[in-house]
Amino acid sequence: APAPPPARHLFSDPAEAEALRRNLLAWYDRCKRDLPWRALAATEPDADRRGYAVWVSEIMLQQTQVATVIDYYNRWMQKWPTLQALAQASLEEVNELWAGLGYYSRGKRLQEAARKVVCELAGRMPRTAEDLQKLLPGVGRYTAGAIASISYGQATGVVDGNVIRVLCRLRCIGADSSSPAVIDRLWDMANVLVDRSRPGDFNQALMELGATVCVPKSPLCGECPVKQQCQAWRRKLFGKAPPVPDVEDCGVGDCPLCPPATEPWDSSAGVTNFPRKAAKKPPRAMRTATCVLERRGCHGAPEYLIVQRPSSGLLAGLWEFPSLPLAQDLQEEKEKEELADHLQAWMGRPVAAKGLQFIGEVIHIFSHIHQTYVVYSLHLDGDVTLDPALSPSRWVTEDEFHASAVSTAMKKV
Repeated sequence: APAPPPARHLFSDPAEAEALRRNLLAWYDRCKRDLPWRALAATEPDADRRGYAVWVSEIMLQQTQVATVIDYYNRWMQKWPTLQALAQASLEEVNELWAGLGYYSRGKRLQEAARKVVCELAGRMPRTAEDLQKLLPGVGRYTAGAIASISYGQATGVVDGNVIRVLCRLRCIGADSSSPAVIDRLWDMANVLVDRSRPGDFNQALMELGATVCVPKSPLCGECPVKQQCQAWRRKLFGKAPPVPDVEDCGVGDCPLCPPATEPWDSSAGVTNFPRKAAKKPPRAMRTATCVLERRGCHGAPEYLIVQRPSSGLLAGLWEFPSLPLAQDLQEEKEKEELADHLQAWMGRPVAAKGLQFIGEVIHIFSHIHQTYVVYSLHLDGDVTLDPALSPSRWVTEDEFHASAVSTAMKKV
């Protein structure tokens, strides 16, 4: 078995841990951002509504910046202020409000979980991190810990991207921060550090520190309230981290939390030596032919055909212009032929490939896909009867299109 990490990587000194809690909470009280979910969590007397308000914010904040989330959050809470209201909404309504926020399965799982709370749990939110994670679909370890600590005062830690960065710098943890061994150790550390009297505030303070001060590049170390407890900062300042052993003296080859010997400390990088991550796999490239079918509506305004995507997979349940995945390196004429065959199935009549007008290409980057949409247009004369046996489809005006549950990629198209 690998040797356990030495004390230098942990908060083994109770006095040091208590100083960190005290300094971090004092800084948070002075400097925390005014965010709508924090205001609701602080003022809402009903425990279930408080838990719901935090839950919505945490789901929206996954992979999405705070500045983007605020408007979506306010509109969501205005439309569905309670779990019961959300449980009665349709998936179409949820997708429409979520449109543009990305990672659309989050909204779907949130509504599914709300229905479960209302229908199976008598409308009562689970009160502990363990039950939240076990009973609510889409709620993982981090989200469960955030809801339980902020809404219900459970003394449990949280580990998200910001917390990983802060803890790795505080303790000079240089092993791959996405590895299970490091993640497990960070959760242990978060649970040891969390303030027992103010767990929600402490967890938010730790995340706030990573979001505003201990940022990935050019961290504001001079403004950091816990720099005296930060071994990466002390090493940058003094060249080493006295009085504890230097990282090179930390059981070379045996310590599971030290950086690999092939990646020594870069003095010019300072605290940004930590954390270290495994190289990301490059996103896979995909090409999709998309056709904007246009007809003249009954009032003379142009209308466009949109169709609904399958209920599972990427962009599940959202609406889009008729689209067809393409093989790489396909010639334009062949692309048009395949798209024409695809459109024929929708329209129930032959479509001439030569009638498709090439408009251009739209590139959209998903987390794991580099997507290129090859955009064509086709103007139709007369009415078109759509086959009801196919996926749901409808004709919409431009305003109706933008009000529908369509992805940012389709808006670009």
